[in-house]
Amino acid sequence: MSAAYGKCFDPSGARYGIPTFPWKYAPGDQQYATRRQLRARGLRPGGQPIAAQVMRVNRRTGTVRVAYLYRIDLAKPVRPMTSRKWGALALAMLARQTCPVCKVTYSYCMPRSLGCCVLCAYPTNTPTPEGS
Repeated sequence: MSAAYGKCFDPSGARYGIPTFPWKYAPGDQQYATRRQLRARGLRPGGQPIAAQVMRVNRRTGTVRVAYLYRIDLAKPVRPMTSRKWGALALAMLARQTCPVCKVTYSYCMPRSLGCCVLCAYPTNTPTPEGS
């Protein structure tokens, strides 16, 4: 195991307070999962404390990335969306898809860098044909 992995390997939790594993070396018996992995299974942490962590050290910069792991057996099912939440989400998406300048609703979200649709941000002057 390299020095980078050695800094990240603490299965007893003596160094970091919780069990720590190197990237891709977490226990494979499916007892831990990240938030995204829980969400893919239709679960949420449900207020449980962090059970373990996966750590990765970047060899170039020395920065450390950490992914927290939660126990799957203590996870709770995701709360279902209510009709009011669906309505609020639909209104928020409608506001993101409507240009504030020309008030046209598009099938995509307005770029935040422009603040309006592309046609309003970059108006083009159509040249008239010469000789007309």
